[in-house]
Amino acid sequence: MSEIIKVEADGSISFGDYTLSEKTKKEDFPVEGDLYKVKTYKELTKLEKNGAFGYESVPGTTVKEYKESADGVSFKVLGADDAQLTIGLAEDTEYSVSVDGVKIGKMMTNMGGKLVVSVELSEGKEMQVEISK
Repeated sequence: MSEIIKVEADGSISFGDYTLSEKTKKEDFPVEGDLYKVKTYKELTKLEKNGAFGYESVPGTTVKEYKESADGVSFKVLGADDAQLTIGLAEDTEYSVSVDGVKIGKMMTNMGGKLVVSVELSEGKEMQVEISK
């Protein structure tokens, strides 16, 4: 991905680049009245929306077609190795989580609204993540 954040034709956003060796960031990227900030490289990818936590992965990932709704979030994720994803959602809420069509089960967000999901990634393989109430 040449840009570290972009808007897709369907209105979703794609961001991050796990292949970068140096930290790269883009601030104040406008999408439908919201401002996004992304930091990314091989060790970490982080997204903020209007200054609030949105997404973080360790190690870094590339995220495609990231869509938020009132019920949750969905996106495709790529990376070189297994990653721990932290997603910002509504606090103290139960969500149903599935990765590549496999239901992982129901998970609760913490007081800060963060949900942690581990995904088994390998180079060149995209995983679909769906998180919904």
